Amino acid sequence: MHGSRIPIWFFIGLLLAAYGGMILGYGCYEAISGNFAPGVQLTELHTPIWWGAVLLLLGVVYVVKFRPGKKS
Repeated sequence: MHGSRIPIWFFIGLLLAAYGGMILGYGCYEAISGNFAPGVQLTELHTPIWWGAVLLLLGVVYVVKFRPGKKS
């Protein structure tokens, strides 16, 4: 029974990947449509794209590293 536990880091990886995918999707939509929030500085840096990609990548790394059933 003890060998079937799922690490909490696996679920954290899923959350990071999900939030990263949503933020990346919004950033891509924002960049394509040109519908930027008024009054926001440095919009040309496209920070939602960068942060979304970083979160998505980190989430995928956690999911792969801590996936259930992986032999250590």
